[in-house]
Amino acid sequence: MSSEILRIALTPGEPAGIGPDLCLLLAQQPQGAELVTICDPELLQQRATQLGLPFRFRLFDRARAAQQTSAGELCILPVKMNTAAHCGVLDTRNARYVLDTLDAAIDGCQSGQFGALVTGPLHKGNINDAGIPFSGHTEYLAAATHTEDVVMLLATDTLRVALLTTHVPLAQVSAMITAERLRRVIHVLHAGLRSRFGISRPRIKVCGLNPHAGEGGHLGREEIEIIIPTLQGLRDEGLELEGPLPADTLFNKASIKECDAVLAMYHDQGLPVLKYSGFGRAVNITLGLPIIRTSVDHGTALELAGTGNIDTGSLQMAIGSAISQSGGR
Repeated sequence: MSSEILRIALTPGEPAGIGPDLCLLLAQQPQGAELVTICDPELLQQRATQLGLPFRFRLFDRARAAQQTSAGELCILPVKMNTAAHCGVLDTRNARYVLDTLDAAIDGCQSGQFGALVTGPLHKGNINDAGIPFSGHTEYLAAATHTEDVVMLLATDTLRVALLTTHVPLAQVSAMITAERLRRVIHVLHAGLRSRFGISRPRIKVCGLNPHAGEGGHLGREEIEIIIPTLQGLRDEGLELEGPLPADTLFNKASIKECDAVLAMYHDQGLPVLKYSGFGRAVNITLGLPIIRTSVDHGTALELAGTGNIDTGSLQMAIGSAISQSGGR
């Protein structure tokens, strides 16, 4: 294990939400890496005053070697907001600001300034309302890094769930389940489990799309026509896969212990189970990118911004996961 300190880019996300609060609360305790918060310092100053927290910061210096962040101090790469933010009040004028912080983090990761990226929660609706087409962090990062195949994986201590389709309307899911997409996603998931989690021979369980995995074609034919033959072809390549399995029976403790990850067909097939079992203790990981990216498992919680009544557990897990995936530097 290297003694080098990992430098992590941290984006707070939506300025009207709890992201800034989380960054300030985490700054009160030492971290196992240097966290560079990419945001407007005035936002953090204002929020610190509202929360009654001390606020000390230094500006990010690219020329200085990374050092472990000390308790009570933030290292900030400044990005100016377009207008002042108010707790719980969305403002489309700051939508571009949110993406500017992401762009700065991505550029820094790609140039080697940062060893990983941890993202706070943003508000997809507010960005779209500003006239900027946006479906989520995962898709934005893929486009920005020119990565064709990425996989959204959420993980707790006992369960990992990857998604075949991510932020798309349910009515579009069936048409998106193709043999090509299934092959590519499983290959990315398999490679990510090996490289990021050190699992030499990943065991993956795959959900069916339809109730009872199609009930032999009586409840849908996607399993028979697409999923079953594709999984068999991948098994012939040497991958250890089981499925398609009915989601309502796959997600039980005994079944989960027998695999390293579950592949769900769509967002709300797998994530409600994971979040029920570990909400606030889960981390969102994007596999397939040329950079390491982790995130929280929750949203902006606009109603809690500025109250101090929040849990930093998921962001702490995301930072720990970024350190672990980077090799523990």
